[in-house]
Amino acid sequence: MNMTVQSIKFDADQKLVDFIKKKTGKLQQYLDNIIESECYLKVANGDTVNNKIVELKLNIPGNQLFAKAQAKSFEEATDLAVESLRRQINKHKTKTRTNASNHKEILSQSEEI
Repeated sequence: MNMTVQSIKFDADQKLVDFIKKKTGKLQQYLDNIIESECYLKVANGDTVNNKIVELKLNIPGNQLFAKAQAKSFEEATDLAVESLRRQINKHKTKTRTNASNHKEILSQSEEI
């Protein structure tokens, strides 16, 4: 999986980039055909405590999954976004399995006719 990390209007240290790559790399155990992933790190304007934003985008065959999380640290926001993507992957896999099994049933019914 090709992974790109971009920090917008600041420089992210290598430790943070390695953390993000490690966390998103774990998504491959749920879906092994991830083409590439992109991560955008932003600091929101304002005096709020939760001003760190992480946006993750996964390109998979035939689809694109996206998650955005905001927290007080980039690590916490990354954890939230990765968890959201994990749920989306499970939903996507369930949906494709259901469609494939329905397709097989339709084919078997048409062969009987």
